[in-house]
Amino acid sequence: MANTTAVYARIDTNLKENAENILHQLGISPSSAIQMFYSQIVLTKGMPLDLHLSYRKPTAIGNMSREELDAQLDKGYESVKSGKSYTADEVDKLMKEEFQV
Repeated sequence: MANTTAVYARIDTNLKENAENILHQLGISPSSAIQMFYSQIVLTKGMPLDLHLSYRKPTAIGNMSREELDAQLDKGYESVKSGKSYTADEVDKLMKEEFQV
């Protein structure tokens, strides 16, 4: 048996449940996910994340209520119906200008 040790952390209950739901769908146990995260820290010799102060940032769909998401989808649908649309290149340009991504 491999030499292992326990890692204990306190995190928000909803965050834990949401993350574990996604991990389950991916077929990855929470222990394996933590092992992967730690392995990437060692491999990259740092945090395997892009950590920076955010600019104005777009709203993540996961942070929207069902009503907010429906409202945004309706807004987009009405925009397309009225003939207002963007190419992928135009969206990329707008995202770079607006959010530096």
